[in-house]
Amino acid sequence: MAAFGTVFMPQMIQARFSDDCWSDTQLVPSDKIELHAGAHVLHYSSTCFEGLKAFRHEDGSVYIFRMDANIARMKQSSKLLNLPDFEAGMLEQMIKGIVKEYADETPAPPGSMYIRPTHIGTEAAIGKAAAPTMSSLLYVLLSPVGDYFAGGSTALRVLLEENGMRCAPHMGMVKSGGNYASALGPILDARGQYQADQILFCPGGDVQETGAANFILIDGDEIITKALDSTFLHGVTRNSILTIAKDLGMTVSERNFTVTELLERAAKPTTEAALSGTAAVLTPVGTFIHNDKEIKIGSGEPGPKTARLRQALNDIQWGKSEDKHGWLTKI
Repeated sequence: MAAFGTVFMPQMIQARFSDDCWSDTQLVPSDKIELHAGAHVLHYSSTCFEGLKAFRHEDGSVYIFRMDANIARMKQSSKLLNLPDFEAGMLEQMIKGIVKEYADETPAPPGSMYIRPTHIGTEAAIGKAAAPTMSSLLYVLLSPVGDYFAGGSTALRVLLEENGMRCAPHMGMVKSGGNYASALGPILDARGQYQADQILFCPGGDVQETGAANFILIDGDEIITKALDSTFLHGVTRNSILTIAKDLGMTVSERNFTVTELLERAAKPTTEAALSGTAAVLTPVGTFIHNDKEIKIGSGEPGPKTARLRQALNDIQWGKSEDKHGWLTKI
C-alpha cells in the first residue's frame, strides 16, 4: 500500500454554492479544481474538512462508518467558519454516491477507503479579511488506504509540550487546515530533536490533544481523556472508543487532568496510552519525552487493552461483530 492518503480515485463529487443556492452535484476529475487566484480560501483560510472511512465486509458489501457524526461535525465547522450552510442530506448523498461509484476499489481489511469531504470559500474578494465568503465549493475525495503510521502497531514516541498550543482555543472544535498547519512546526522540531512521532499539547500542564489525534490514557480498567470543550477536536473515533470501552465494562472518565497526574499514572507497570482518530484508529504510545527525559508508559510496548479496544472497533467496522449502535451505513 502506498503512503497513507497519496493515492486518489480519478473522480470526485462536488457542488457549488453561489447566489444563495447550491448547484446540482456532479462527478469531476479529482486532479484539479477551478479556483480564482483571489479566492477567499487562499487568503483567509475559509476551509474545513472531514475524515471518515468505508469498509469492505467478507461478503463484498461496503459500509460507511459513522457518516452522520462526521456530517454533523462538518456542518458545525462550516458554521464556525461562516461558510455557507448545506443540508446534511445533500452531503450524505454525495458521500454515498462517490463511494458507490468506487465500491469495487474499496480495499479488503485491514485496508479501507478513506473519505475526505472538504468545504472551501471561493469568492474572489481579497478585501474580505473581516467578512465571510458568499460562494463556496463542497467536494468529496476518495483515497484507498492502509495504516496511517508507517510503523503499524509499534508504540509511538510522544513529546509533552507544556508551553504551546495546537491552535487558538476558539478554533479547537473546527476541523480546519490552519489548525494542522499551526502544529506542523513544533512537530517537525520534535522529530528532529527528539525523534518524536507526535506532540501532545499540554498548555499550562493541561493534557489536551496531539497535532493530529485525540489522546487517551488507560489505567487498569479506567480510560481517562480530556472532557469535551471548545479547545480541541471532538473526535468521532474517540467517541466510538469510549462507547466500546463502556460496553466492555470499563470506566470512562472524561475530565481535565494534568501532566503531573499523567506521569504518575504512566509509571504504573500496566498503564497504557494511545492516540485515536479516523486515520490513526487507536495507535499505542510507548514513550513520553518530558523535560529532555524519556519516560516509558507502563512496559513501553503496545498494551493488551489498547489492542482489545482497537480490535473491537475494527470488528464492528469490518462486519465481524454486531453493530449495536447503528454506526454502519450500507452502500
